[in-house]
Amino acid sequence: MKRIVFTLLVMAVWLNGQAQQSAADSTSMTTTASRFRIGGYGEANYTRNFYSDHVSRYSQPEAHKDDPSHGRFDIPHVVIYLGYDFGKGWSLGTEIEFEHGGNGIAYEKEDEEGGEWEQETEKGGEVELEQFWLQKSFGRWANIRAGHIVVPVGLNNAHHEPLNFFTVYRPEGENTILPSTWHQTGVSFWGRYGDFRYEAQFLAGLNADQFTNVGWIHKGHKSPLEFDIANKYGVALRMDNYTVPGLRIGLSGYYGHSIGNSYPNDANGIGATYKGKVVIGSIDFTYNAHNWIVRGQADYGYLGDADQLKYMYNRLNSKSPYKHSAFVSGNAYAVGIEAGYNIFSQIDCLRKHNQKMYLFGRFETYNPYASATKNTSYDYTAIKRMALGLNYHPIKEIVIKAEYSKRFLKNLYNNEPSLNIGVAYEGFFQLGHRQMIQKEQADVNRLNERINDLQRQLNELKSNK
Repeated sequence: MKRIVFTLLVMAVWLNGQAQQSAADSTSMTTTASRFRIGGYGEANYTRNFYSDHVSRYSQPEAHKDDPSHGRFDIPHVVIYLGYDFGKGWSLGTEIEFEHGGNGIAYEKEDEEGGEWEQETEKGGEVELEQFWLQKSFGRWANIRAGHIVVPVGLNNAHHEPLNFFTVYRPEGENTILPSTWHQTGVSFWGRYGDFRYEAQFLAGLNADQFTNVGWIHKGHKSPLEFDIANKYGVALRMDNYTVPGLRIGLSGYYGHSIGNSYPNDANGIGATYKGKVVIGSIDFTYNAHNWIVRGQADYGYLGDADQLKYMYNRLNSKSPYKHSAFVSGNAYAVGIEAGYNIFSQIDCLRKHNQKMYLFGRFETYNPYASATKNTSYDYTAIKRMALGLNYHPIKEIVIKAEYSKRFLKNLYNNEPSLNIGVAYEGFFQLGHRQMIQKEQADVNRLNERINDLQRQLNELKSNK
């Protein structure tokens, strides 16, 4: 009997040691894994455009009203998130984006330059480090972030992931007049207090050499150089309120100078005389409750000294990457609203499995050339657009989209209908070593159960003795 008791005691001690070691290893791995985050989002789309893609479709609309339709497959965005929590309030965030299939060598037809073909060192898209920042958190109310960050001006930039809009492509108005996704290098202070979230950013200024008549400041944050020019500076502000359940209301804005924020710095030329002041104001909201999702925004922008941009050296030089022959507007606007209802909410078996099907409609109006510069107008830039479609969510992280949309232009031009189909995902992923950690934890639990069994046997032997 003593030998049996001794044997059980030794086994209990050994198993307890194994359990403690496994628990320690599991805790260490769990700590490391819980600090590391990986995720992302992506979109793959098909479009059939039932209108002309000819460069003179606006200058000669009658000649192209019966042109054949044209289709395309596209991968607008594939993004990888990587983040790590170092502890003591320090964290890292990165976002690598592949646009339109990545980079390579391609040709692009520049409609703004009369259909001129230009060779690009990218395959219709680009690979960008869209975010790279280090952050120090002092509390929920105070965080400082420095590096390459998203500029949250407008609804689209603050909420640009594909599960945050119904249409197959990003909302067209904001995506036309503002950078999308707008990302620049700078410093941000942000936090949340009560029902408010707030953020203030200090950034490099936009580059007026990149502004266009059909895109306003859309390309202003991009640099063809190995660095971002920072001769001039800008600030961005945003505040969101969450007081009403299911409703978020946001205000955002931007102020900065853009003329002279180019390379080389024309210290004695137009860049020294004019500022190119950029002012943007935006209000947006999202309502998500009672099986409805409703989103809307209104953006208005002002550009000072717009009539001087056409005559700047970089825009006149045919060898410059900034060559543009058209005037740029002093004003631009974009207003849009979309609403969708989850029709699966009325079907018990689908609602129980958390599947959703939103029937949605969207309307927007926008114009990147809202005011004539030196009495020169481009009336085809004034667009109204409607879209009707479906969003099917088989699971929370995936959506399948389909829509019919139509752009309504002024009577002089032909309207532009299209059919769009897309699939998208968004989420964070469980890593393989996290599954291993779960297995380790299960092993620890089994060892503890075995130890408890042995302890009970020892107690029984002692009592029988």
